[in-house]
Amino acid sequence: MRSIVRVLVSAFALWLTTLLVGGSGDHGFWLDPLADDNYGRILTLVIVALVFGLVNATLGKIVRFVSIPLYIITLGLFGLIVNGLLIWVVAWLSDLAGFGLRVDGFWWGVLGALVLSVLSGLMNGLLGTGKKRDR
Repeated sequence: MRSIVRVLVSAFALWLTTLLVGGSGDHGFWLDPLADDNYGRILTLVIVALVFGLVNATLGKIVRFVSIPLYIITLGLFGLIVNGLLIWVVAWLSDLAGFGLRVDGFWWGVLGALVLSVLSGLMNGLLGTGKKRDR
């Protein structure tokens, strides 16, 4: 149940990020929905949130492990670049699928990743879904 709530929180944060960062027209950080109705937009958000979770859990762990020295040198600011790279990978996968997240350039991905991480962190903190469960 916790995983489902986290995916829904990520989808909602992604929607808010596309509204805040957006850009202008076809430039920036936006969503290309599966269909033009609300159901298609919601389904697209959930699919992109799932893909981002999978990319973050697989490729993200590898990239973060390999770049530990850069994290240390930059005092953690390299994490913004890594998150922007992961957003860019999700946008590339979405482009292959023909719908989903569209990012016009690497720096739009970094800005979108920054806003997305802040919004997700705030919402997970408010809902209590970001905490580890006691065993």
